[in-house]
Amino acid sequence: MFGGFCYFNNAAIAANYLSRYGNVAILDLDYHHGNGQQQIFYERADVLTISIHGHPSFAYPYFSGFKEEKGKNSGFGYNYNFPLKEELNGEEYREILTRTLNIVRKFNPEFLIIALGLDTAKGDPTGTWMLSTKDFYLNGKMIAKLRMPTLFMQEGGYRNRFLGINARSFFKGFYEEYIQNPLR
Repeated sequence: MFGGFCYFNNAAIAANYLSRYGNVAILDLDYHHGNGQQQIFYERADVLTISIHGHPSFAYPYFSGFKEEKGKNSGFGYNYNFPLKEELNGEEYREILTRTLNIVRKFNPEFLIIALGLDTAKGDPTGTWMLSTKDFYLNGKMIAKLRMPTLFMQEGGYRNRFLGINARSFFKGFYEEYIQNPLR
């Protein structure tokens, strides 16, 4: 069912290609549920999909992204949704991010794809969360600690004065952590 903001799901295209060479994990950090990735890989065990997003009771696309949606057939247990409350700060977000990173570690993929949404930022016109520039920096550091080959796909984040600042902060955190201890 179509219901996202994108006509092409670049993260899913990349994951499908990379799955020829090993297991892939997609971690969707966008404010909105990664319903496209979920639907595409719902019955597959070689691509783990994890989405951190606003609860469908108030956040688009409203019809998917519930915690109970865990995959189907051989894909059961390879889809994780973390639908969160309407008002959320960076510390609360990092608690959930820690849980998702532990799931990724356990899956131990050959490749990690980050669907990097910046619409989790305070002041974003499509979201209600309050992540600061420092939060994006810390999130980048946390992800880099996985020490996995990582591909980033720019997802949500809409025109506001902090969009570029937050992107730079995320990648600075990732780079600083990653450069200290490169690939696993």
